[in-house]
Amino acid sequence: MTLLSAAVAGRGIVDPAAPVFFADDEALLRGAAAFETVRVRRARPAFIRAHIERLESSARALRLAPPEGAEELALEAVAAAGCEDGVLRLFRTSATLLATVGELPEGLAALRARGIAMTTIRSHDDAGLLTGVKATSYATALAAVAEAARRGADDALYLGEGEIVLEATMANIWWRDGDVLSTPSLATGVLPGVTRAAVSRLAAEAGYRVREGAFTLPLVLRAEEAFTSSAVRELMPVVAIDGRELPRGDAARRLQELLEQSPGE
Repeated sequence: MTLLSAAVAGRGIVDPAAPVFFADDEALLRGAAAFETVRVRRARPAFIRAHIERLESSARALRLAPPEGAEELALEAVAAAGCEDGVLRLFRTSATLLATVGELPEGLAALRARGIAMTTIRSHDDAGLLTGVKATSYATALAAVAEAARRGADDALYLGEGEIVLEATMANIWWRDGDVLSTPSLATGVLPGVTRAAVSRLAAEAGYRVREGAFTLPLVLRAEEAFTSSAVRELMPVVAIDGRELPRGDAARRLQELLEQSPGE
């Protein structure tokens, strides 16, 4: 991803190519840092306050200093980038609060039109220690994506004990039966996605009811459609899981349109 701007607390706008982290920062030594990825739309960071609240919660869990001034830093970086659409990232490390803005990944529209294939992977037993925390220690997720690619899929879908459906590596999972949209509840340990919360709010406007709970994989495989939700990719139709094809539906498209029209407050 090409960086368009970078802003550091206490320094303001800096050259995106300039070093900003210290060599003894725990973020580099152990991956102990909190972060947020935020979609920039119409030159504004979408749902920025919800992202900041989650960043604060993650920082507390990791015993990091509060990300004070993060929203102001984010707006400064977005303004400096001068783009209508992009990706804002906020990092709270043991020594640095950083905001960067980069270009959107290429091919999102084509990927949405094609849909993504997923493969199931058993989640780790220690995942509960970081429930609700968005940390930079993404080694497990990256390994899961690599394994999915090895199996010919685009992403991995984590399963808990008893084939309980959890989440994708970097997204929440949804599926539809009639006018009911189902998604794993936060009690299962999934990340409280900001886009997930937005979809829950927009569902009624699109004529759907939302059901949360602990659900098994067979329920997803019998659904009328499935999709993932995340800040950058937003809503992505799921067209196959473990090689089994899933039908395409209209909910993902309708909710994506509403999400794009949302003020993102």
